[in-house]
Amino acid sequence: MMSGLAVLCLLLLQTGAHGFRLGGNSVTHQQITENAILNMTTQVCRALAMAEGKDFKFPPPPFTAESVALACETTKSSKTFHKTISLIREKNKMVDYYFFWSAKHHFDDETFTEGRDVIVKGLSSVKASIKQGKLAAGREQLGKILHTLQDFYSHSNWVEMKNEQPNSNLIRANTIIGNIDKNRPTCRNCDGDNCMNNILEDVLQDKILTTGYFSYFFPSKPKGKCSHGGKADQTSRIEPKGGINKDAFDSNHGYLHLQATKLAEAATTELLEDVRQAAGDKSFLRFLGITRGKPLCFVIDTTGSMMDDITEVKRVTSSLIDSKVVTEDEPSVYILVPFNDPEFGPLIRTTDPEAFKKSINSLTADGGGDAPEMSLSGLQVNFMITKVLGFRRRRQSDDNQQEEQQQYRMLRSDSQVYRDLADASGGQFIEVTKSELPKATSIITESSSASLVTLLQATRNAGNAENFPFTIDETVTSLTIYITGRSVSFTLISPSGVAQSSTNVSGPLIITSCSVGNFQTVQLNTQVGLWEIKMMSTNPYTLKVVGKSPIDFLFDFLDVEGLTGGYYVIDSRPKAGVNGSMQVTITGSTSAVVREASLVESSGSGVVNGSVEAQGGGEFLVHFDRIPSVDFVVLVKGQSSNTSNILFQRQSNTNIRASTLTVTAADINSILVPGTPLSIPFTVSTTGAGGTFSIQVTNDRGFSPAFPSSLSLETGGRASGTVTITAPLNTTSGSDVTLTIQAEAPGGTDTNYALKRLTVLRTVTDFIPPVCQLHSLQSNCSSNCSLLTWELSVLVTDGANGTGVDRVSITQGNGTLNTSLAGGDNGTMLVSYVSTCCSPDVELGVVDHVGNVGTCFYTVRAGTTNSTQAPNTQAVGSLSTKAVQSFLLCISILILGLITSEAVIN
Repeated sequence: MMSGLAVLCLLLLQTGAHGFRLGGNSVTHQQITENAILNMTTQVCRALAMAEGKDFKFPPPPFTAESVALACETTKSSKTFHKTISLIREKNKMVDYYFFWSAKHHFDDETFTEGRDVIVKGLSSVKASIKQGKLAAGREQLGKILHTLQDFYSHSNWVEMKNEQPNSNLIRANTIIGNIDKNRPTCRNCDGDNCMNNILEDVLQDKILTTGYFSYFFPSKPKGKCSHGGKADQTSRIEPKGGINKDAFDSNHGYLHLQATKLAEAATTELLEDVRQAAGDKSFLRFLGITRGKPLCFVIDTTGSMMDDITEVKRVTSSLIDSKVVTEDEPSVYILVPFNDPEFGPLIRTTDPEAFKKSINSLTADGGGDAPEMSLSGLQVNFMITKVLGFRRRRQSDDNQQEEQQQYRMLRSDSQVYRDLADASGGQFIEVTKSELPKATSIITESSSASLVTLLQATRNAGNAENFPFTIDETVTSLTIYITGRSVSFTLISPSGVAQSSTNVSGPLIITSCSVGNFQTVQLNTQVGLWEIKMMSTNPYTLKVVGKSPIDFLFDFLDVEGLTGGYYVIDSRPKAGVNGSMQVTITGSTSAVVREASLVESSGSGVVNGSVEAQGGGEFLVHFDRIPSVDFVVLVKGQSSNTSNILFQRQSNTNIRASTLTVTAADINSILVPGTPLSIPFTVSTTGAGGTFSIQVTNDRGFSPAFPSSLSLETGGRASGTVTITAPLNTTSGSDVTLTIQAEAPGGTDTNYALKRLTVLRTVTDFIPPVCQLHSLQSNCSSNCSLLTWELSVLVTDGANGTGVDRVSITQGNGTLNTSLAGGDNGTMLVSYVSTCCSPDVELGVVDHVGNVGTCFYTVRAGTTNSTQAPNTQAVGSLSTKAVQSFLLCISILILGLITSEAVIN
């Protein structure tokens, strides 16, 4: 038996060898995924624009996140769109890392049914997550199943059989994937290095579907079967020798690499279209990060101590919501978390601003204590604290007054939690009186624009004089400074050398200055070049310089996959005191380049500079000789264009703390079936001293996991454990569970964690979409179409064993749709449609509660004839006709992602 270390090394060595990989000009899984997402997003935005009667301008090829966001009129969401695509790409890539040995995740070894099950189950999970608004879990699952789907076209002989369309049945359960015969020989030896004709002619002629066999360890496979091929595949060394994979141009069937990637991209588009139809256009765009503004979250104290303030809180929050509706900063989602010590919730999440205001206005203040700790269950970066955390002075006896004073001191101590949290997340800790609350909220409203970027941010716990330089580039407008702290003064020096102090409110540099409580905002006359602010204070303070600009950045710390030099994104703290790497992605510009990247101590002057390597596509790899052991932020500088002489400067909002510990949770299965225990192996390693390390496992659903309370590690060693978690039987399908596995070093000197998102999914047995039944059609269309209308009435049902009709929408047509429940246990809907005769066609999208999608097409065009086509589920990619009546055609099919001539895929 091989040692665990040897197995790990082999795994790392071969990461990336199991799918589309980079080799010369070869196309990768990540590129296929991104191209399909950009194209599908463009098509959805175009459909929405047309439905609203707006013109739509296609972005120029090749598509980018910035150009697509611009075409969708959501330029401020380009960063979240970028981030979403990066997450999906990364989860796609990591299938080769976590599931390297799993044949079904790559369609190796003729595991067609098993591979399709991976896709179908994952697809159900994605749809359920979107329906419940759990977008992060859905995005991760989408990336994973896309890898398996794409591998089918590289690892099977689908391309060699000259198929020009994707295999639609790979995303449909209980359908025929193809003509499969696992007992039939499929390959002959390659002619040396030439494998162009190694698949047997009769296999191709009879359309026998096969994939290559793969094994790193053993040269064994069924007699006469094809191999995957490549240096790592031991089966390719026995007869029939060679392989059939099309992962890269230098693969055994690399001459078909481009055809395989095109089909993989078409299949990816097809799956995305299925998700879109199930979710609806607006929800689908929100799932991909295309929104107008940021999420808006309120965490409101409803304890008795808020009795005097709750009315003002309602007024202020309603005003804030109204100020953002129908603007470019309209929130993508509204979240409300009431807390009443020691309870919190229920969490309310909606995209409807009026429904959200109604929820806020229904709050009442009663019960609970005065302590604020439970509000952290609804995290928000800007904290506004009134009257010292709700403390009320009342006329009481001397004993009660002493008790009250003790409570006051405790509450002041508790406020440090909020200060630390605001500092760590890049927010503000604002202390105001009740009368100052509206003014403070107004300032926070102005600071919540989705286009604001951070140019400089610093925290000083011991106030003293210090100078802070910052650079303003030509893309920055609305230059603003935020300062929190008491008795803080400053002097500004502009790029032209002009100075102005904070006591001079009529100078040339400051447009406006406003103070409320401990919070001060200063709006500056924007000048391009190097600025300096000299801070003077004997008290702790925070300084933040922001502006509006399209240029921003994303970053992820990386770990090494193995000796091949590949990297993967880590979701926890980076390793402290050792060298490390980071990926930086520029957003908002296709011409901006990174010249410098540094790790800057949050509360000091220490800086670790990195070396920058351009990777193409706005991505840059940065290497550091050392990761700081204290809190730090990321500072990036670069050029906005080739002609720019001024470097842009951007800084991360959040503080980062490295660790000598590493916690890794195996990404084996992320679907949690109610009532069925799920085991998750994890490892803890340290680069520091050994000892007994405490283990704590928490989740945001209140489930009770089983796990070891501690692990023993030697110095520089590692240890393993297992977490077992079970979702109750009544847990809603589509709910997500964020599992946190935390390890703490002896004495609490260091901690780190691993996050794992799980999706609760009940076993799906309904794979049949709803169908339409004609109820009535009235048409009197003539040559003057604008003066006449036609009407349609349809009954939409989901069958006796279905989950019920969830939604009916117009996917084609300009008429008016109305729906009503028609009775029955399966959510049968009566649909009426009215349109002018100038729009003679309508297509309805019908979706059931588990996301099965059907479409029904009707037309009143003259010349339409009656025909009947029996359902045919035996032929791959066949269309199933549900009903055909006079001038009506109702079809339940899989909609392919069609690409117009203007929408060129890059």
